Amino acid sequence: MNPHVAIVKPLENFELLLTFTSGEQRIFDAKPYLDKGVFKRLREKNCFMGARVVSGSVEWPGEIDLSYDTLYLESQPFSSQIAA
Repeated sequence: MNPHVAIVKPLENFELLLTFTSGEQRIFDAKPYLDKGVFKRLREKNCFMGARVVSGSVEWPGEIDLSYDTLYLESQPFSSQIAA
């Protein structure tokens, strides 16, 4: 079982800096989702930047969400070089 998201920080390049309940930090690239279904709404920067943690997953306005499993499995370990 993967850890839940504890903290989300949306980044300017449509990525999320995620801190999981395990203490691990990872980067999730949302760009591949921006051409799919309801996720197209996240192309609007204000909407994307409205990400928040709800029940261990990430949710945006309009009830757009991604599960903690998806966020963990499709993210990369955080390195300060990535965020720079």
